[in-house]
Amino acid sequence: HEREHDREISELVAKHEEEMEKLRAELQEEQRHLLEELRQQMDATHRAEHEQAQLQSQTLHSLELEALRLTLNNMHTSQLELTQSNLRKEKETALMELREMLNDKRAQEMAILQSRHQLEGEKIREQCLKEKEDL
Repeated sequence: HEREHDREISELVAKHEEEMEKLRAELQEEQRHLLEELRQQMDATHRAEHEQAQLQSQTLHSLELEALRLTLNNMHTSQLELTQSNLRKEKETALMELREMLNDKRAQEMAILQSRHQLEGEKIREQCLKEKEDL
């Protein structure tokens, strides 16, 4: 009877150990499955955060480029206005110099013409006097 009892206890212990092994295997499988799910969720979260960071970086880069473009455009406009102003001043200066030069040339030509006119007048007077004397 004692042997029978020991055998039953051994069977129960073996059955208990078998069930414990089965439960451990199920627990390990469930743990592996949960770890895999957690890893996938972490990967998905990491990808989403990376994409969001990349999008923010691109947006910031686009804004910086737009700011640089606007600054360059403003600088270009200012430079054009300054160039136009300088060209206008140079044109006015050149026109004034040309006007002065033309006035000087006209004055010289007038002086030359007056001088010729006086010479011709004197020649005509001399000729008239000569003709009077001859007559």
